[in-house]
Amino acid sequence: MAQNKNALIRYKTIDKCLQNQYRKWTLDNLIESVSEVLFEYEGKENSVSKRTIQLDIQMMRSEKLGYNAPIVVYDKKFYKYDDEDFSITDIPLTETDINVLTETVSMLKQFKDFSLFNDVSDILQRLEDKIYAEKSNTQPVIHLDKNENLKGLHFLDELYQAIIKKIVLKITYKSFTSRDEKEFLFHPFILKEFNNRWFLIGKRKVNHPIANLALDRIISIDYDFQTEHINLDFDADKFYKNVIGVTVNSGLLPRKIELWIDQTNAPYVITKPLHQTQRLIKTNADGSIIIHLLLIENYEMERILLGFGNGLIVLKPERLRNRMKRIFGNAAENYKENENLI
Repeated sequence: MAQNKNALIRYKTIDKCLQNQYRKWTLDNLIESVSEVLFEYEGKENSVSKRTIQLDIQMMRSEKLGYNAPIVVYDKKFYKYDDEDFSITDIPLTETDINVLTETVSMLKQFKDFSLFNDVSDILQRLEDKIYAEKSNTQPVIHLDKNENLKGLHFLDELYQAIIKKIVLKITYKSFTSRDEKEFLFHPFILKEFNNRWFLIGKRKVNHPIANLALDRIISIDYDFQTEHINLDFDADKFYKNVIGVTVNSGLLPRKIELWIDQTNAPYVITKPLHQTQRLIKTNADGSIIIHLLLIENYEMERILLGFGNGLIVLKPERLRNRMKRIFGNAAENYKENENLI
């Protein structure tokens, strides 16, 4: 058992003992009670020393844990709370406690679409009530980016359940490039979030490559209980090791991408790497840098590189460099040709 959890159990046990004002508590009595509780938790004998309980009482009396427990000794050997109504479980929340709880509740509520969080929903409600009672004007200081209007979020829990139960799905889907809806079987492996969009990762057939389906393009979901789910030990960390986003172009191997970043964007790229494979190769006299990435090229990677505008230049490979030049050239032409739109 972790030491901090062990200590917390001891504090709570001592607290429970001292709340019982109808019994006289010696140090030996407290040691015995704590030992019994620890035995129930761990299933084995756990010898608690006299020194440990003495230090626990000292800690409960102090301000370090915020308890300030009024533990006194009378008749030179018995322990009790000087305030009969005191309990460490009734300690009012500090402002720091309230702020931490507020942000924790806010972050947990981001996952309300999953049924596995149903078991803690009542806990979250009680926490919110407690926070409101302590300080009703508390406002979150962390704002998480989430688009509540994004289509397909209502499928999250249904897909989650299908994955853990290994159920083959019959999905009606309409991609951005397709004029018509298509229906097909899909073997789901994982759910993946990227850039505030959710994707279902899996296969259509055993011999097909891994595919991703955007949840906002799913029209409907049904089940096929007759088809056996593909038994694949899918390792998401390994599969996405050398890509940005969700698209893994099958048949392509990771390639070294060499980029020049101007002095304005260099600090941001250094402190927030574009990918885990990023390596700083050179820092130039003007503050610009050259970095290497080891990636499988895909659409998501291109979108990120284009987002730097003239603050980034692809040096290698030549094919990607030429593609970027062509895209920026076309963009410049679009501005020239569409001046009449202003």
